[in-house]
Amino acid sequence: MKIRSTTALILTLTLAAASVAAAGEIYMWTDKDGNSHYEDRPTEGAVRLAGIESRSTDNSQVQAMVQARRDTRATAREAAANGPQAPTREERRAEAKERADQCTGFRARLEKLLTSRRLYRQDDKGERVYLGDNEMDVARAEAQSKVEEYCAS
Repeated sequence: MKIRSTTALILTLTLAAASVAAAGEIYMWTDKDGNSHYEDRPTEGAVRLAGIESRSTDNSQVQAMVQARRDTRATAREAAANGPQAPTREERRAEAKERADQCTGFRARLEKLLTSRRLYRQDDKGERVYLGDNEMDVARAEAQSKVEEYCAS
């Protein structure tokens, strides 16, 4: 029985000494060539770096962070697997407002295309290029289809 308690005491002291060694300070020294060296124990001419300490990693904290990342990724995968969620009331309102704005813009463009006698576009040089009858018909048909698409209730 005495051997077990002695062994337990030695094991405890060894672990305590190891943790103290792991939480040591950092020392810096420079060799004759001007190269800096960093160590965890003092040597001749070494200077202790204030504010810098070496500590062992807390495995439970690392495991908690890893688990949190896994949970986040699992939640994201689950949400993706369930498909898109139904839009909220605010999202539906914003979408309806955007659609109404686009409808207004396309109606104004169609009105301009229908009432203008001559239409033009600007080329790469910034000069006006007037549309022919076929091009005007195509532009009007495109504008009409956009009005139908965005203004249909």
